[in-house]
Amino acid sequence: MLPAPLEHEIAEAPKDGVAYWIQADDGTRLRVGLWKGKDAQKGTILVFPGRSEYIEKYGRTVSGLQKLGYTALVIDWRGQGLADRAADDPMAGHVVRFSDFHKDVAAMTKAAQDLDLPKPWYLIGHSLGACIGLRAISEGLPVSACAFTGPMWNINLPAVKRAAAWPLSWAAQTIGKGHVYAPGTDGKSYVLSTAFEDNRLTNDPEMYQYFINQATTLKQHQIGGPSLGWLFQTLKETKAVSKLPSPKIPCLTFCGDQDVVVDLPAIQDRMSKWPGGRLELIENARHDVFSEVPQVRERVMTEIAKLFTPASNQPAVAAR
Repeated sequence: MLPAPLEHEIAEAPKDGVAYWIQADDGTRLRVGLWKGKDAQKGTILVFPGRSEYIEKYGRTVSGLQKLGYTALVIDWRGQGLADRAADDPMAGHVVRFSDFHKDVAAMTKAAQDLDLPKPWYLIGHSLGACIGLRAISEGLPVSACAFTGPMWNINLPAVKRAAAWPLSWAAQTIGKGHVYAPGTDGKSYVLSTAFEDNRLTNDPEMYQYFINQATTLKQHQIGGPSLGWLFQTLKETKAVSKLPSPKIPCLTFCGDQDVVVDLPAIQDRMSKWPGGRLELIENARHDVFSEVPQVRERVMTEIAKLFTPASNQPAVAAR
């Protein structure tokens, strides 16, 4: 692994973080960011970002995880951040096959092993990262528990648009036009082209400004809207993962009651069938609960820390 750039200052991340270039088995260059925790017994949290996200976007989140003692490893998926892009237009949010993301998971897992990151390992997956994470766990990702935020286990599309999206995205990919932007999207950064009042991510104006500052400074890290190929691949994958049994590990899922990005019924259905799983619907929260108002962020971080604390390390409860 070779050293990679990591923008600590704009990320507001701990300054002891390091980044590395890693390579998937198809030759795609990816980037991972690592922050070591103070308590090796706490273990390591693998962070799977959402669509369009990148390592620096998790600077504040990683800071909170490190303060709790955890080691954190975050990835730039292919087509995002500083990883190799899949389309000639670097702003297109494109992937050739959804299964390509699992080559990235394998490369990240190997990096964690090569770096001898402390166990147990845990997973936090946001939005697209939760969809990738669900299949990864089902296929043997060695994590002891998982937490998901705004999981994209189905895209929130009205019935008419969904009916049109399937044949349109399939046809585009079939004729070699999968790299074309999905209708209604373009190559502009979401936060630079959307006013705070209209955004779908957060109710916290200070956090939204944090995103804007990053998008303005880290121009090479940004992507715009999804491609038709990305849309087709994601529609296929969300349909496929809906049929997977829920993994037999503890799971905590958070979803904002104002989330219009993902499909809440799909989340409710999944979590109702997850042994040892729990869904927390957060009032007055949008899609990105890790970037919501302070009291929401604190609640999410506290509950995840409880989930990721092995019973052997929890304070004993006095007998009554």
